[in-house]
Amino acid sequence: MAADMNPPAAAPAFLAAHGWGGAEVVPLAGDASFRRYFRALDAGRSAVLMDSPPKLEDQRPFVELARWLTERGFRAPAILAEDPAEGLVLLEDFGDARLRETADAAPESELRLYGDAVDVLIRLRDHPAAPVPAYDRSVYLREVMLLPEWYCPAIGLEVDVPGYRAAWEAVLDTVDAGEAVTVLRDYHAENLMLIEGEAETLGLLDFQDALAGHPAYDLVSLLQDARRDVSAALEEAMLDRYRRTTGVGEDFLDAYHVLGAQRNAKIVGIFARLWQRDGKPRYAALCPRVWRYLERDLAQPVLAPVAAWFDANIPAELRGDPMQVRA
Repeated sequence: MAADMNPPAAAPAFLAAHGWGGAEVVPLAGDASFRRYFRALDAGRSAVLMDSPPKLEDQRPFVELARWLTERGFRAPAILAEDPAEGLVLLEDFGDARLRETADAAPESELRLYGDAVDVLIRLRDHPAAPVPAYDRSVYLREVMLLPEWYCPAIGLEVDVPGYRAAWEAVLDTVDAGEAVTVLRDYHAENLMLIEGEAETLGLLDFQDALAGHPAYDLVSLLQDARRDVSAALEEAMLDRYRRTTGVGEDFLDAYHVLGAQRNAKIVGIFARLWQRDGKPRYAALCPRVWRYLERDLAQPVLAPVAAWFDANIPAELRGDPMQVRA
């Protein structure tokens, strides 16, 4: 089911009220949520129009965190105008140069670009967490339950759900954030922009779901990217960069792999849900990559209880694209 990419009815009046009357409004993107994005073009200038239907998406977390990040020297889009009643926000336009396509087109730039992205996360450690909800055990558990709730039924598989929860309970003690940081939660190559004229500065997108939690989580988002293959060698190099700069020890690596497995299990469930419930089959096709990351994490000793559950409940041949597995 394709997203409706016609501009919202309130857009012309909103744009006119903020100095963009007569701007051409063209589709830019939709995403896995109900948000839609458009580009406003007017006499050589451009801005991004974000449409967050108020009954479905609350724009305030995005606006508030964008300002929080900007005040601390991070490159979130400037908020040019907003109308909470209509769910419209006019944003600074970072252009079209995403880290993903840049690294794909110039593989020799990959180490440098990912190094810059890791350095942003290192800088985030220097700031107390934003005033956002906690990313704690209750959230981790709620999220991992998406896999048995959506993926397993999608492929017609009955599994030991209480045992699954117990296995996660056994490993989540490893994830003790200590002093929590701002976790952006969707920190990956398609949400990192290379801003023209700002060398070594990455523009940040899609952070409205930020929580206060363990600093390893966003590193996982970057280095176990559901939408782009990240080699084990690149992952290791970036983990080494992060550890050398911050001085974190082996306990951080354990937390990294636990959160990697947690995130990837959640994503498998979410992608199955996006296919089954929301009519977005393209997400099901991303599941094989996510399973590969998940299995990379499950090989770590710290995840032995969870790995044992997967071995007993989801055979290797049933770990993949749920549309293909079910067929």
